Amino acid sequence: MALSPTIFPVFTYRDAPAAMDWLAKAFGFAQHVVYPNEDGGIGHAELKHEDGFVLMASRAKTADPANPFPSTPISLYAYVEDVDGHFAKAKAAGAEVVRAPHDTPYGSREYWVRDLEGNLWSFGSYHPVVGVPAGYAG
Repeated sequence: MALSPTIFPVFTYRDAPAAMDWLAKAFGFAQHVVYPNEDGGIGHAELKHEDGFVLMASRAKTADPANPFPSTPISLYAYVEDVDGHFAKAKAAGAEVVRAPHDTPYGSREYWVRDLEGNLWSFGSYHPVVGVPAGYAG
């Protein structure tokens, strides 16, 4: 199945609930899914605008080298069908590996890299249109 779009900006905010409300008022984004985190913030949210999505979460107060996404203001997530094959190509091209392909608790297979200027990218099998991949049991 051809899915569109396949690249999603990911934003983290110091006050993600307020940012989510503002994005709705200012730009017309609608909540697709919202998963709160344990401290009252947002662990993961998907906001829809026409045929597009943005992903967002609360920004971490301190950086974690094992998971740089919560402390990175803007990064990118891209859906790919063959995560391991895509990773091999990116690594061969010199992408800086942050985390090799791994299975996530939410049913996606993903990897994380930095491009030649240090921008953070995540590639995975999760797509907001279809949710978790087929066969995921939770």
